[in-house]
Amino acid sequence: MNFELKMGILSYLSKPLSKIIAARINKWSSNPIATQQKVFDELIAGALNTAFGKEHHFNEIKTYEDFKKRVPVRDYEGIKPYIERIKNGETDVLWKGMPVYFSKTSGTTSGIKYIPITKESISNHLDSTRNALLMYVYETGRSGFLDGKLIFISGSPELEDIAGIPVGRLSGIVNHHVPSYLRRNQLPSYKTNIIEDWEAKVDRIVDETIDEDMTLISGISPWVQMYFDKLTERSGKKIKDLFPNFNLFVYGGVNFEPYRKKLEQSIGKKVDSIELFPASEGFIAFQDSQHGNDLLLILNSGIFFEFIPAAEFFNNNPTRISLKDVQLGINYAMILNTNAGLWGYSLGDTVKFTSVKPYRIVVTGRIKHYISAFGEHVIAEEVEKALFTASAEQHAEVAEFTVAPQVAPAAGLPYHEWFIEFHHLPDDPEKFRLTIDKSLQEQNIYYRDLIAGSILQPLKMNALPKDAFINYMKSQGKLGGQNKVPRLSNDRAIADELKKYIVT
Repeated sequence: MNFELKMGILSYLSKPLSKIIAARINKWSSNPIATQQKVFDELIAGALNTAFGKEHHFNEIKTYEDFKKRVPVRDYEGIKPYIERIKNGETDVLWKGMPVYFSKTSGTTSGIKYIPITKESISNHLDSTRNALLMYVYETGRSGFLDGKLIFISGSPELEDIAGIPVGRLSGIVNHHVPSYLRRNQLPSYKTNIIEDWEAKVDRIVDETIDEDMTLISGISPWVQMYFDKLTERSGKKIKDLFPNFNLFVYGGVNFEPYRKKLEQSIGKKVDSIELFPASEGFIAFQDSQHGNDLLLILNSGIFFEFIPAAEFFNNNPTRISLKDVQLGINYAMILNTNAGLWGYSLGDTVKFTSVKPYRIVVTGRIKHYISAFGEHVIAEEVEKALFTASAEQHAEVAEFTVAPQVAPAAGLPYHEWFIEFHHLPDDPEKFRLTIDKSLQEQNIYYRDLIAGSILQPLKMNALPKDAFINYMKSQGKLGGQNKVPRLSNDRAIADELKKYIVT
């Protein structure tokens, strides 16, 4: 069987498989509370004889209310002592046996985090992307992307070792489990993927892909844009002319909307897109339809979800609920319990539910990425909406941005300070600034009251030169891979560094 025929068969076979997967997803998504109850029961039983289970009296847990009384909400620092025990070779600590991997990720407060992946949890990471793609095939009937070359711009697949447990970036771990039938059309090569220098790596990816029939491209939006820029710089062509069969973009990690216009201009046409919500702690949700931008919460894959209203998260005794009690339109901090051994684990992401039949969400930001220097609690969803509104009105194209408070200015009232790198400057920068501020006041009554009460002055804006954020990330050793620039900070650590790049 020749290669072309084999790939044609792969595309052909994806259609009946997509019907099977769609039926399975419909079954559990139509019975969400029962599905979550089954996961809950399996988790408690699975960890009954672990060190964590014994310390927290899992043998006495019969209901979710019992669980809440015994298991507090923790962030990574809270489970780190248990992780250290596993790293020292102890078994049956958070979950039965030993993890099959540690996913290595950098935290904002914890330094390097080591997130366990077990033989029970790894299917959650592997199957969810497959299911998202098959739901796309099922809904649209389009499976031709499987006939060409596929690329995921990701971190290195090289793994280290701790106590006999392989350790690496989640994307690198997943790379080792790509099915053999997809290996032949997967790019870049392993040799290129392990290059640590991000700019050198992207150059090599361009070398390997520029003459190929790329049909699916996946990655975090700003790094995909960097790849597209280098392709165009090398060839002088739009992406659609280089890759005429490229029709599907898969992304996650950051909100796509601020990048959409520039990416579509680089491509030269609109392409279908699928949003994913993966994390080292678990694959949370995926976009299951091209008719909406919200994401289907994955309820049957070894994760029992809890939620805390974001406005209460830092209270001493916040409301803590399971899926059956969530309401539409409320900003929730997401809490995970997983068959990788995470218990009452604060993921750090915030979401809002757009539907409960089935349960669909949009990601609204990070619980620790906000500005509340004066009690305003401005969140990512609000600043992104304000920026999108102003950009549309003033025909601006934003490459990247971040916002921080200026609490002690040299003169005048405090303010929020914006740092924006533009692909295309707004028609009127002053109107652009005022439109952002107006939109924020309309969305956030606390911010509006602080402006009206002369506690804050309207925001100030700095336009940064081309590649300022890339150069900043490079200076921090965080260029490329899964690294992202925080959109909001409640301190000036990033802002003060970015000041160095302002051209006066």
